[in-house]
Amino acid sequence: MKRRTSLALRAFRAIVASAVKLRSDRRGNVAVMMGFLLAPLVGALGVGFEISNWYANKRDMQNAADAASVAAATNGGANYAVEAKAVAAQYGFVDGSNNVTVTVSNTAPCPSGGSTCYSVTINRLVPLYMAQVVGFRGDAVVNGSREKSLTATSVAQQTAGSTQYCMLALASSGQEGVHTNGAPKANMAGCNIMSDTTATCNGHDLNADIGDAAGTNRGCGNVQHSNMPPVTDPYLDRASYIPADSCGGSYPQEPSGGNDPALPASNRWSGNKSLSGNVTVCGDLQLTGDVTVDAPTGAVLIIYNGQLDTKNYKLSTTSGSGLTIVFSGSNGTYTHAPTSGNGTLDIAAPTSGNWSGVAIYQAPTLTSGVDISGGSTPTWKITGLVYLPHASVTFSGAVGSSSHGQSCFVLVVDNITINGTGSILSHGGCAAAGLTMPTGGAPGRGQLVM
Repeated sequence: MKRRTSLALRAFRAIVASAVKLRSDRRGNVAVMMGFLLAPLVGALGVGFEISNWYANKRDMQNAADAASVAAATNGGANYAVEAKAVAAQYGFVDGSNNVTVTVSNTAPCPSGGSTCYSVTINRLVPLYMAQVVGFRGDAVVNGSREKSLTATSVAQQTAGSTQYCMLALASSGQEGVHTNGAPKANMAGCNIMSDTTATCNGHDLNADIGDAAGTNRGCGNVQHSNMPPVTDPYLDRASYIPADSCGGSYPQEPSGGNDPALPASNRWSGNKSLSGNVTVCGDLQLTGDVTVDAPTGAVLIIYNGQLDTKNYKLSTTSGSGLTIVFSGSNGTYTHAPTSGNGTLDIAAPTSGNWSGVAIYQAPTLTSGVDISGGSTPTWKITGLVYLPHASVTFSGAVGSSSHGQSCFVLVVDNITINGTGSILSHGGCAAAGLTMPTGGAPGRGQLVM
């Protein structure tokens, strides 16, 4: 009996000793803990990698949306959405492909007010992997697969731009503003042109730096814009400076037949002329020899109901002189324009005063007898503005600056047809010549606003 008790006691002591030893033995603890934590740890790492992938995708989508919205705003035309989607595609986001949707709008709200901004929204569905381990079910199901929807949106606004024009067709008659016949060898380098209706250049872009049109521009200019805002006549108010007609209804005209009386001496000019202020001629003015005008304080020659017939002679201004030729009067059988012959107009406009920068001005009330052929008959060497708001102009030859004037020439017409080698060589010096050029709202580059 005593022996069995001793054996039991030794066994109990052995068990207690083993228990004490086991409690202090930490071998295998980490393995046990890892057994419990491995599944959630793997899930957490997987979800982390998946969320990182979402952020990487969104970053790429945002870059694409930013570039596309800027492209749409810069385009500003009817195909703005086509250009935006093409830019997004270059970044790998093709509308309608690989669960990608690209939405473009030109009526997005702008931060500064209004709804004229351009927005691009790119939406993409990406498949779920480890995120499902933690119970995330995504936003959509595609072909039985759970997908996560990612979205990036960008908003851009077209910045204000401006273009100065050396040729402006107001086209108030409704005709096409700018037109070329065939393939002329025109060279408008350094010049921008604008038509308040359409513009068509057949076979040649005129080599104008920029060609703008309120309607469709068909081939005019190295850079071509259609659907531009029309340019308001910037020189209409100069008509208020034309003095009242003091001719008393008498307007002598050049003889058209052998029995017609000759023009009076006051209507036939040659030699040197010292002019200042307003000088009135009633009826036609005919050159019978070269005429040199000295007008150091500026002069305005107003021809009422008559033409300026240069014949084969030259009308020029001296160094430091400024001359404006104004055609005014009434509509009817009269011609109100510089016309005829192989003569030359070599004049510089005044650089200050009411007629600053204006070389030739047809009153905007004149709608008949105003059409001309310009540039070659007579030859034009003009510094300043030639304003023919209701004239259909056939333009050929090369226009250079006056012998004694800045390099500045601006032509404003109703509509113009350019033939042959029509060129404007005189440009770049209009500020010094005292002329503010016509300016239009050419589109600027798009700018991100959101």
